[in-house]
Amino acid sequence: MKSTWKVYVLALISFLVGTSNYIISGILDRIAETLGTSVAAAGQLITVYSLAYAVGTPILMALTAKMDRRKLLLYSLGLFIAANLLTFILPGFGLFIAARIITALGAGVVTVNALSIAAKIAPPGKQASAIANVTMGITASLIIGVPLGRMVASAFGWKAVFLAIAIVGVIAMLVIAAVLPRMQGDKPVPLIKQFALLKKPQVLVALAITFFWLGGYSLAYTYISPFLLEVTHLNESLLSAALFVFGIASLIGSKVGGYSADKRGIKYTLVSGMVLHVISLILLSLVGHSVIAVFAILILWSFAAWSSAPAQQFNLVSLVPESSGVMLSLNSSMMQLSMAVGAGIGGLIVNRVSLASITWFGALGVLIAIIAVFVLSSMASRHSAVQSAD
Repeated sequence: MKSTWKVYVLALISFLVGTSNYIISGILDRIAETLGTSVAAAGQLITVYSLAYAVGTPILMALTAKMDRRKLLLYSLGLFIAANLLTFILPGFGLFIAARIITALGAGVVTVNALSIAAKIAPPGKQASAIANVTMGITASLIIGVPLGRMVASAFGWKAVFLAIAIVGVIAMLVIAAVLPRMQGDKPVPLIKQFALLKKPQVLVALAITFFWLGGYSLAYTYISPFLLEVTHLNESLLSAALFVFGIASLIGSKVGGYSADKRGIKYTLVSGMVLHVISLILLSLVGHSVIAVFAILILWSFAAWSSAPAQQFNLVSLVPESSGVMLSLNSSMMQLSMAVGAGIGGLIVNRVSLASITWFGALGVLIAIIAVFVLSSMASRHSAVQSAD
């Protein structure tokens, strides 16, 4: 029970990191209005954050591999807290971008460390559950953090959200310093060895699935708040409820996706989820102004999109089981990279085409991911046939 309580403290940290990450999409219109910039430009805050996370995390983890895990968690959490305070204090769009880069560097190390520590402090046979509990903190940030952040932004201004994250972060930091034991670092895995897996064609195609699936999702989700307000004409009073419903559906989708991958297989789960993903994005652009229809399609979209997450992680681990940790690390970086590219392309589309068209382009990205699933399946079949012949 004692270690379980400590795992939930780690889950709280992952909740804070997830909220700081996803909240930008929930308050994008308010950020743009306050800073006097366009919605498309404000969306690049997600691009910058995701790029810094994707590039910085593996480098920082390699450099700090031997460091005591508890000390590293405290240092990285301190950096994350400081960055959120800078976001609250500093004026202007340029300084906000700088603060988001620092936030991403701290957040990446915090997340990887929290997962690692959870596995180490869990009782034997409970490691997977401990990791799942910490991951649930990130999912909970979509369910609770983003809609709650929208309400705080409406009441006190959007900068108050980051102050609240910093305050709760300080409390979590004090608890960690008091209850977590010192833990030895891991044997470093050189970056060259990590990236050596990218020479394998099957690994590249598998990571391409992540890139186009999540890139298509991010392209649309980054601009979800202005899209719902301006395109579907959803009332401001209903926006927090819409974001809450979206988060709940993501949790259910993730659970169903994991169950389906075990029972029906990876390919079936990925393809069926992504087909629904494409359909929901297209429907969202055609729904009109019906509140009930908008909520129903948001549920379908979030459910479908997040059903792919556990199946894709299982897919990558199954592909190179002897290097599962490295594969998950590469996938984590690819997820952030795809979110960065999705948000960046989304900004160009909003500027040069229209806000209403982002769902169509998002659907195109997911469609490419579906094709990549079939390509990977074909490659696996050929590989199996060659092995059987030998």
